[in-house]
Amino acid sequence: MHVPRKRFTDFAMVRKEIADETDRQTGHGKGISSVPIHLSIFSPNVVNLTLIDLPGLTKVAVEGQPESIVQEIENMVRAFIEK
Repeated sequence: MHVPRKRFTDFAMVRKEIADETDRQTGHGKGISSVPIHLSIFSPNVVNLTLIDLPGLTKVAVEGQPESIVQEIENMVRAFIEK
């Protein structure tokens, strides 16, 4: 949705665009963001589906992440699953 009217037909380019958009939202590193990335996939052979890709729960911050990342991820996941 951040690039209206642009269509991606190569899934390698879709993967790259998701990674690039994640970096735009979080900076280059291992940051997280609660801002969703919207991806619409169109095909006559599939039903409508909403997928939410949340970061995995962690107990230890990795290099480059703030110590608060553990609680930030838990809060984000809880906010989505409690709805």
